[in-house]
Amino acid sequence: MKVISAGDIGRLVRQKRKEDGLTLEEAAAICGVSYAFLFALENGKESVRLSKVLQVTKCLGIELEAHLRTWTAPGDEA
Repeated sequence: MKVISAGDIGRLVRQKRKEDGLTLEEAAAICGVSYAFLFALENGKESVRLSKVLQVTKCLGIELEAHLRTWTAPGDEA
């Protein structure tokens, strides 16, 4: 899945948590974050701390990958 927003990450986290049969409370406890944080993350809140997002994704077994893209100058052929 191509991630382009906080909501995309939130949907992935919610999907994985539910696939694993975990409640929000259980997943928060297992991942070492608060219920409020996990709720905010799953609901696409944009101001959540990146370090905690990465902590949750790692804990739940979600692998994130980044790819560099090239830029073209205006008027260049694509």
